[in-house]
Amino acid sequence: MKNFSILALSCFITIATFSQTKKLTLEQGVLEQNRLFRADKLIGFQWIPNTTNYTYYTDNYTKMVAASATDSKTIETVTLADINSALGTKLKNFFGIQWIDSNALLVSESGKQYAYLTTSKKGTLMQEPKSSCQNLTYDIKKRNLAFTENNNLYYYNVNKEIVQVTNETNEAIVSGQFFARSEFGIRDGIFWSPKSNFLAFYQKDQTEVADYPILDINETPGKLVNIKYPMIGQKSEKPRVGIYNLASKKTVFISPKGNLDDYLTNLSWSPDEKYVLIAELNRAQNDMSLNVYDAQTGNFVRTILNEKNDNWVEPEHPAFFPSNANNNFVWISEKSGFNNLYYYSIEGRLIKQLTQNKFPVREIIGSNTAGNEIYFKATGENPTNMLAYKVDLNGKQTLITKDQGVHNCIPNFDGSYFFDEYSNHSTPSKSLLYSKNGSAKTLLESSNKYADFQMGTAEIKTIKSADGTTDLYTRLIKPSNFDPTKKYPVLVYVYGGPHAQLITNSYLDGANLWMYWMAEQGYLVFTVDNRGSDNRGFAFESVIHGRLGVNEIEDQIKGVDYLKSLPYVDENRLAIHGWSFGGFITTSIMLRKPDVFKVGIAGGPVTDWNYYEVMYGERYMDTPAENQKGFDEASTLNYVKNLKGKLLLIHGTSDDTVVMQNNFVLLKKFIEAEKQVDFFAYPMHEHNVIGKDRVHLMTKVLNYVIENNK
Repeated sequence: MKNFSILALSCFITIATFSQTKKLTLEQGVLEQNRLFRADKLIGFQWIPNTTNYTYYTDNYTKMVAASATDSKTIETVTLADINSALGTKLKNFFGIQWIDSNALLVSESGKQYAYLTTSKKGTLMQEPKSSCQNLTYDIKKRNLAFTENNNLYYYNVNKEIVQVTNETNEAIVSGQFFARSEFGIRDGIFWSPKSNFLAFYQKDQTEVADYPILDINETPGKLVNIKYPMIGQKSEKPRVGIYNLASKKTVFISPKGNLDDYLTNLSWSPDEKYVLIAELNRAQNDMSLNVYDAQTGNFVRTILNEKNDNWVEPEHPAFFPSNANNNFVWISEKSGFNNLYYYSIEGRLIKQLTQNKFPVREIIGSNTAGNEIYFKATGENPTNMLAYKVDLNGKQTLITKDQGVHNCIPNFDGSYFFDEYSNHSTPSKSLLYSKNGSAKTLLESSNKYADFQMGTAEIKTIKSADGTTDLYTRLIKPSNFDPTKKYPVLVYVYGGPHAQLITNSYLDGANLWMYWMAEQGYLVFTVDNRGSDNRGFAFESVIHGRLGVNEIEDQIKGVDYLKSLPYVDENRLAIHGWSFGGFITTSIMLRKPDVFKVGIAGGPVTDWNYYEVMYGERYMDTPAENQKGFDEASTLNYVKNLKGKLLLIHGTSDDTVVMQNNFVLLKKFIEAEKQVDFFAYPMHEHNVIGKDRVHLMTKVLNYVIENNK
């Protein structure tokens, strides 16, 4: 990593104190960061398909303005009044409306799906799905609409007729929904083929997966609702991929080539619809094959590539086909230590390694019509950034975005223009339009929405990890009236697990606004992204394998050592708070390093990895049969006798991610050890407390810190 990228972030926000006349409330800090204080942006930005024109919403989202990329001048305005008049709808804003083609918009209201023609200002009812329909998924032309009802898959055809694809009477066999508890980048379970002649879908057989009871208190008497929750080392779901032929009305099924509970993930269609590509991963998650199947028969054709790793292999991105004219595709692989792009033929030949970066590709965001340029997000050399790049088929890579920061870049159909919206440490938001030659035009730049409020400063630095060599990013928030001659208590906010990065080069540096409220109460709020967290490459993340909570804790302690080196930190008044994996780290530190923190608040914590689910848990810990020592070492249950500080445990009673059993078994251990702790439940909330109740949660958390960290 180059020194300039670290130095660029070691500055901090300075706001003139004479203009800070308002005090932030905790309710604002919890609820208003993306409402009242949201930066000005081109909300609803979309490229009009196959054009160099774009649209965005204005007038409190009641108008959609179309403009030309060549001169940014308005060429058309569509109003909600126009749409409501043509369709008989009562829409109040444009959210959810999307372009079907260059002349038609897809409009939804109360489940009904309309096409609105902007040229004639007329519309038609396309589909009217039942209220019980879920997972609505249109084909690319927005004509056939697939959906699930209960555990089966159906679709509405162009004549608005319902066609049943599956007819499983066993409710444990579920089609068309997410698989593997949404791991491996899986968000959907329905996949239309490019020409809409086939419908592929995930199917999972959960018959042998244990039922897990969740209490519903909204009925009298209360009712147990069973969910399927495969715990580490126990029976898991068995996957298949179905391919339904719309012409023959027949389905062929693809099962794992290895064991029946291996994973079938990252499904993609070849442009000619002849093939389906599926990444098959063994249950141990250390051996992955990208397999090709015949779409007509479901027969295995060939294995394109195979990857093995003693820690884990984690495919998260389906094969990407940059051109509709051939079946060559791009595969994202971490085998070099960082996610890079590899260009393959469907026959299995590696044509070209397109990128050879020492930083991770995050995702592919598109390609041009010719298929000879691929656009992607990546961190660049500074891992707190998220930038946009393009690479051609010869491997020539170009940085599209010119400013440091966290970017959201949207290319148009042929790559002649790129819309870019970003923020960084000192920029609330800026919207740009790049042309292919790299020149940029500013469309909108936001003012600082916090200018009238008493706000502290955020300082971004790096420290060395416990290995003595790796740089870790830190964020320290100070109050607006900070006095370096005083001693301040500190709240450490932690997550610390994979797939998360708390410190980013965005406005407020990735912090939650409530942290600035806490700073105004006379606190320092500190965070360090330890080894194991995201966007730093495989070596950085995989040090946690088999020993969750070891290296993460040691790095967090290095953060504490840094705090203690600061003359204005009161080392006797340190508190720590985290949720989910952060709850695990919080509880673990309070018990395994009992002399460090005076106060801890752990929300939704995993307390023993035996109680967590298969897909995530076995990737990082293997199974108890394979790694009993690691499970024993990580279990907070084995350290309850060490507790010295004040500890508050919190859980949502309907948590189906980290089930409440985690907290209950820990509480039982505390009782047996005659240790006093505090506990608070949020009835009927799932893994996180959302909505207005989140104000109650953060009030409880922060009051607990303030009252006990004296």
